[in-house]
Amino acid sequence: MDIARRIALIDELCFRPFPAEHGHFVAVLESSHGLRDGDQGERAATVEQYEKYRDALHERLATRWGETEPWNLQTVLLRTEREEIPEPWAALSARARLASLWEAEGTGRWVALAVADLDETDEVQLLALVTQEAPP
Repeated sequence: MDIARRIALIDELCFRPFPAEHGHFVAVLESSHGLRDGDQGERAATVEQYEKYRDALHERLATRWGETEPWNLQTVLLRTEREEIPEPWAALSARARLASLWEAEGTGRWVALAVADLDETDEVQLLALVTQEAPP
């Protein structure tokens, strides 16, 4: 994975106008095409590799925006049963367990990095989410 290219994409999304239909971007930084119903061992190895990629991106972004603790998206998912959680956070919590999260200084936007692996019938993805909606 080219970390510099991924950081450049995240930077671009922090300043690009949002689509009219929703106030966020979800960029797929890595994707395991063809692993939808594949070997569970291969899937687990892909998840582990994408978590390493997420952590490497976290290290680079933490030098810019500060160190943060992992955000447990499963608590957000549990809250969706009792209350309305705004998008894109509700959707992200249905796809990933943890996220790295920052408020991108000077942009009015939030940035999250997550490995989407909860749906075993879907491919594993490393996601970057950029939104104006503060996390719940």
